[in-house]
Amino acid sequence: MSESKHPLDTPQKPSRREFLKASGVVVGAAMAGNLALGRSAHAAGSDTIKIGLVGCGGRGSGAAANAMNAGPDVRLIAMADLFDDKIKSSREELRKAKPDQVAVDDEHCFVGFDGCKNVIASGVDVVLIATASAFHPQYLKAAIDAGKHAFAEKPHGIDPPGIRSVLESCEQAKKKNLSVVSGLCWRYHTGVQETMKRILDGAIGEIIAIQETYMRSPYRLVERRPEWSEIEYQFRNWYHFNWLSGDDIAQSLVHSMDKAAWAMKDEPPVKVFGQGGRSSSMGSVFGNVFDHHALVYEYANGAKMFAFGRAQNGCHDEVSDYILGTKGSANLLKFRIEGEKAWRYEGPEANMYDLEHVALFDAIRSGKPINNGTYAARSSMLAVIGEMSCYSGREITWEDAMKSNYQVCPADCRLDMQPPVKPDAAGIYPVAIPGVTQV
Repeated sequence: MSESKHPLDTPQKPSRREFLKASGVVVGAAMAGNLALGRSAHAAGSDTIKIGLVGCGGRGSGAAANAMNAGPDVRLIAMADLFDDKIKSSREELRKAKPDQVAVDDEHCFVGFDGCKNVIASGVDVVLIATASAFHPQYLKAAIDAGKHAFAEKPHGIDPPGIRSVLESCEQAKKKNLSVVSGLCWRYHTGVQETMKRILDGAIGEIIAIQETYMRSPYRLVERRPEWSEIEYQFRNWYHFNWLSGDDIAQSLVHSMDKAAWAMKDEPPVKVFGQGGRSSSMGSVFGNVFDHHALVYEYANGAKMFAFGRAQNGCHDEVSDYILGTKGSANLLKFRIEGEKAWRYEGPEANMYDLEHVALFDAIRSGKPINNGTYAARSSMLAVIGEMSCYSGREITWEDAMKSNYQVCPADCRLDMQPPVKPDAAGIYPVAIPGVTQV
């Protein structure tokens, strides 16, 4: 049956350019009132909240812009990345977008693996973490250990030890009255929030099944340059190497599964089985990640989540969330409930990337910390356990996975190290083989 198109039927994620052009769509007049709140609650009574960026790619640059959109009192004073060109291009773009809020001189641009430590030592109040995903747990730990508030991009870990580290860091943050906000951004979308509130209040009855889909073309492919070493190439093309990214399930499908976790009140599933592989994304530029995943998560009450991910060219694209209950159903991204308590969100559009930072900086100003640690870790673990199942071909329980010491990234990373995966004579990287690969 056809239906009239609603202006919010197809939510779009802003591009990096749109991030940097954003001037505070959601900040507006409401923020003006919040700026006066709790001035003494941050930076030892300073009127400025100083932020440092660790990871200067597109998402990191976007996060810095979003942070500065949260109020004119937010100042970017330090930046770090493995590569100098990344810092320079990010700083240039951010200065154009926020000339009065970017105060990063050359002495506070830090290149290399010590960059996070140097940013923290620069006198920042907040650390923004948006590096290759493998390093999120250790950089979050460093920030919390140093008494800094943190915004951390998803996924928050790509293996069980990393997830356990994040849980410990977030517990420490609570004890230190520090805020930790997750880049699982749909939790801050007002349309999704209003729809989810009704689901959790019982509008569709008891949840029976959830279908999560994230299908798109391959993301941000980086062509090799002859002057790059093998390890530099892998760091620059990190989305496509599982030891740095956690595979595509942790980069894309995790957003969808996070919404399912929210609907299930963030209770973890009992077990998962899945299948995946690579069928069409061939060539060295695709690294060693899978290009499709299909997963079934089973919960203690018998409910199931079916999750489908694909990163292939020339195929059907879809990002959707369908939640089925005993009294109705919800189409989460169309903000619609069908059934006994039919309802549809008609409120204003919202920039969830801005709103997550509004929440963070409001918490800092007010002295009332916010901590997204539980769902940040558990939703990231949904991706981890799903990848473990797809790689191995095994059914895996949540309990066993959480105790596992399976680790995908070497503990000591350097730009002169030998990469954990290498191409063959044809330039092709080996991928996991279900039924053979051990996790």
